[in-house]
Amino acid sequence: MDTYRVAPGAVVNLGDFDPADTGGLDKTTAKAETKQLNRRLETLQELLYAEGKHKVLVILQAMDAAGKDGTIRHVFDRVNPQGVKVASYKKPTSNELAHDYLWRVHEHTPGNGEITIFNRSHYEDVLIVRVLGLVPETRWASRYEHIRAFEKLLADEGTTILKFYLNISKAEQKARLQARLDDPAKHWKFDSGDLDQRKRWDDYMTAYEMALSETSTDQAPWYVIPAERKWFRNLVISRILVEVLEGLNMAFPEQTEDLSTVVVE
Repeated sequence: MDTYRVAPGAVVNLGDFDPADTGGLDKTTAKAETKQLNRRLETLQELLYAEGKHKVLVILQAMDAAGKDGTIRHVFDRVNPQGVKVASYKKPTSNELAHDYLWRVHEHTPGNGEITIFNRSHYEDVLIVRVLGLVPETRWASRYEHIRAFEKLLADEGTTILKFYLNISKAEQKARLQARLDDPAKHWKFDSGDLDQRKRWDDYMTAYEMALSETSTDQAPWYVIPAERKWFRNLVISRILVEVLEGLNMAFPEQTEDLSTVVVE
């Protein structure tokens, strides 16, 4: 999976990543493996929750229609909701705007035994904020350092951080947005504001490239995930999650009470 990992210090050019990559696999094979990984992730998440020593933060960033919701739905299909939560970051409230931009983020980070998924994240403050010019360059440019420090704090305190950029092309986004328009049942997912953001595609690519370059670290790596084939997107993310969780070397807590004589009546 290192193929998709952004090495610390690397200068990212998204043109070097094929959003339609399938790793030479076919859909049937990939979906079968993903199903197996779903089962393994279910076991690992139960182990994480039972042991209560580790915490995992998964960050999803992408252009509109790239599949953040679908990733959550399919990759975490079998996990216990008791130990997994999703935090979605939309337009800040007036109260949130009255504080620093990380204020609304920290309270949603995972506790021991938890997996938290950020559907968008603090990275919006170096993406949309930058592209729309919502704050001066001197402010957003300093935020890469803030973000690295924030994520180092989390990692130093025991949080395992995985960051996924779901990579699709402009043409694929067009097809997906059109599909929402063509299907009345999906009209609720369509926001005309997405078209305004689409006009700034090149600016967003520049912003993403800098964010990925500036903030992929050993303790909080970025992965550029090929996301035009949803089945391959799900497979790659599932592989990475399972590999990382297995690397935590977790174990169920030892029972301190002698249960050999206990009888349930």
